[in-house]
Amino acid sequence: MWLLRLPGVYRPQADTWMLVDALRRTCPDPPERVLDIGTGTGVLAIAAARLGARSVHAVDVAANAVWTAMLNAKMRGLSAVRVRRGELPHAVAGQRFDLIVSNPPYVPGNSVPARGRARAWDAGADGRAVLDELCAAAPDLLAADGVLLLVQSALSGVETTMRRLKEVRLSSSIVASEIVPFGPIMRQRAEAWEKQGLIAPGQRHEELVVLHARRTAK
Repeated sequence: MWLLRLPGVYRPQADTWMLVDALRRTCPDPPERVLDIGTGTGVLAIAAARLGARSVHAVDVAANAVWTAMLNAKMRGLSAVRVRRGELPHAVAGQRFDLIVSNPPYVPGNSVPARGRARAWDAGADGRAVLDELCAAAPDLLAADGVLLLVQSALSGVETTMRRLKEVRLSSSIVASEIVPFGPIMRQRAEAWEKQGLIAPGQRHEELVVLHARRTAK
């Protein structure tokens, strides 16, 4: 898929395309209302709209990402996609969605950046700063029987994510996984991660996982 990408906007990589594939496989019926959290180029919002979603809300904290997603949707004539700048839950307060998709920041780093390109991947010392917020917010954003699809690295704790989702009464399962080589950012941090015991000596790959979580209607 050709995508316009303004400077500083995260380029879709293996994790994004895994999530796009999972979206297509696990949503045979078009969802009515979709929320794309951390939309970046808007590729997930575009995929949802092409599946027939009636309304797709795409949210990002970065202005360049918002403009990028708007332009990519507009060039394809996808009027169902509405892009907004903001953070959860304020950006979509009071709304509920049949499907939430997200490729959040999950790379372990020294901090959570307030600005700059690194906001697209850095997520605190354990890589869970945004993942934990997303798990906590999901129940109030999902409609009855709604679905959350998210992708993350095993380095940021897949079991922890599943436990967090269970704590808020969302049942989850792994619907896709893939071993991929480290990219440039992760290769730079590999030696430090070895010393921390986060990865095995010489490890230069990670497992990417797509989680499917469902809110069961009461």
